[in-house]
Amino acid sequence: MDVVEVLGRFSVQRTQSPVWRATCLKRTVFRPNSLWGFCGRGSGMSTTARCCSNDAKPATGEVFSITSSAKSDIDYLGQSTKGDLNLKEHLVASGIDRQATLEGPIEEIAWMEAKEAEKLLNNLGVPVTVKTVVCKLTDCYMDPFSSRYSPRGIFCSRTLNLRSISAIGYDMDYTLIHYNVMMVDRLDEGAVAEELGPLNYKGLHKAVGKALFRAHVEGQLKSEIMSDPEPFVEPDPELPLALLDQKEAGKRLLLITNSDYHYTDKMMQHAFNRYLPNEMGWRDLFDIVIVSARKPEFFQMSHPMYEVVTGEGLMRPCFKARPGGLYSGGSAQMVESSLDIHGDEILYVGDHIYTDVSQSKVHLRWRTALICRELEEEYSALLHSRSHRAALIELINQKEVVGDLFNQLRLALQRRTKGRPAQTLAATEMDDQELTERIQKLLIVMQRLDQKIAPMLEADGEYFNKRWGFLSRAGLWDKSHLTRQIEKYADIYTSRVSNFLLYTPFMYFRSQEQSLAHDAYSNHPSDFDGFSVNSLKKSPSL
Repeated sequence: MDVVEVLGRFSVQRTQSPVWRATCLKRTVFRPNSLWGFCGRGSGMSTTARCCSNDAKPATGEVFSITSSAKSDIDYLGQSTKGDLNLKEHLVASGIDRQATLEGPIEEIAWMEAKEAEKLLNNLGVPVTVKTVVCKLTDCYMDPFSSRYSPRGIFCSRTLNLRSISAIGYDMDYTLIHYNVMMVDRLDEGAVAEELGPLNYKGLHKAVGKALFRAHVEGQLKSEIMSDPEPFVEPDPELPLALLDQKEAGKRLLLITNSDYHYTDKMMQHAFNRYLPNEMGWRDLFDIVIVSARKPEFFQMSHPMYEVVTGEGLMRPCFKARPGGLYSGGSAQMVESSLDIHGDEILYVGDHIYTDVSQSKVHLRWRTALICRELEEEYSALLHSRSHRAALIELINQKEVVGDLFNQLRLALQRRTKGRPAQTLAATEMDDQELTERIQKLLIVMQRLDQKIAPMLEADGEYFNKRWGFLSRAGLWDKSHLTRQIEKYADIYTSRVSNFLLYTPFMYFRSQEQSLAHDAYSNHPSDFDGFSVNSLKKSPSL
C-alpha cells in the first residue's frame, strides 16, 4: 500500500487501483497566496492534498455516483439522502477499506480538516455559508461572519437538503423580478398630491386600488413598464448566475407566474439575458415555463392547459407539458405528472405567503421558500437596536423581580383579610402597617418603571418603521402573525433569490434549535442537579 501523509499526523491508505494510480499526492503547507487544485471535481481527498500528475482522471462520474430515489435512505436528521454523492460502490470496486482510510480518532481528523477547510475557503474568497463551530477538547472556534448571520442569509424553519430537490419552481413578480416601490414612502414624506384624496393610509389604499384596477383592465400599467423597464425594475446581476448553478447541478427549473406571456417574456429578457453567458437566453434556464397560471387555483384544482406556439402568443390546447415548453394555465398536478416527480422533491420559491407558499405546501406538500425583500432592512434594524433592547430588557427584568415581590405581599394581605396565615412564616409575622407600606412603595416603583419602559418599547420598533414597528415581531418578545405564518408554511426564507449564489446547489439547510417554553431548565443554574419529580411529592410546602 501507498501511504500519503495528510496534515502531518494522519495518513490516507489506498491500494494500487487503476483509478488512483495516476494520482500523486504530497504533503503541503498552507500558503495564503496559493491556490490548490483537486484531482477531478471533488476527489474526496484532504484539502491539503495537491495533484501533481497531469494525467490524473478528472471525471467526476468515474469516481462518484449520485444516490437515486430508488436507493435513497433517511439520514440522521430525517431527510432523504437522494442526490447525495455515493462513494461506496467505487471504494468497493477499488478495494479501498473505508475503515482504514483515515487513521486516528475521527473527532481529531474532522477538527483538523474543518480548520484547513476554513482557511482554504477564506483563501479562495468564498464566504463560509454555515455557522462553523469546531471544537477540540475545550477549545472552540466560531465564525461570526457567515452568510447565515447576514441580511442576505437564507434562514431555515425546517431542515431542507437541496441535494434531494429535483426541481425548483419560481414565481416571477417580486421573486425573480423586483420592482421599485414608492406607494406608502411618498405618503410618509408628504409627496402625494392632495387631489388624490384624503392624505391617510386608508385614503391612499382606496386611491391606489382604484388606479391599479383601471390600469390593469386597460393594460396601461404593464404597457408602460414594458415600454421602458429600466426605471421600474431593480437590476440583479447575481440572480441569473444563481439559477444557472442550480440548472447545471441537475435541477429542473420551472417558471410559474400569473403574468401573461408578452409581459413575462419582455421582463425576463430585460432582467436575465444581459447577465447570462454564451449568448444564453432566459428560456434556456427553464425546463418548463407556465404563464397565466391563475395561482392559487393552480395549486388547488385543474384548469385547461395551452401551449404557446408562436412569438405573438398564439396557443393550442395540450394535455401534457414537455421539457422546454411554454404553456398557459394548467395545474401543479400536470407539472408533477410531466416531470414524474412529486411532493417534497419540488421546491417552490415565491413572495406571497398565501398564493405561493402556503397553498403549494398544504395541497401538494412541496418544499417552500419565501422571498421577503424587507428582511434585509429589518435585519439591519435589529442589529442597530441591540444596545437599546439590552437596556430595555434590563428594566423589564427589574420590574419582574419587583413585581414578584409585590404579588407575594398582595397575596399575603389577601389571606390576612380572610383570617388565614400567609404563604410563609415571615410574611405571616409582618404587621399590617409594614405590609401596607411595603406594597405601596413597590407599586410606586413599578409605576415609575412603566413610565420608563413604555416609551422605550415604542422606540424599539422605530428602528425599522416609525409607525408599524418590526415586521417580524409583535411587541418585545412575541412573533408577528406574518412570522408565525412563515414558520408554519415556509421551509426556508430569504430576502432575494440571488442569495442562493452565496450557497451551493448542494446545501444542507439545518434549522436552528427551536426553543420551547419548558426549555428553560437547560439554561438554569446547577440548583437543579439531582432534582426529581419525587422530590416535589415529598416537599412539605406542596
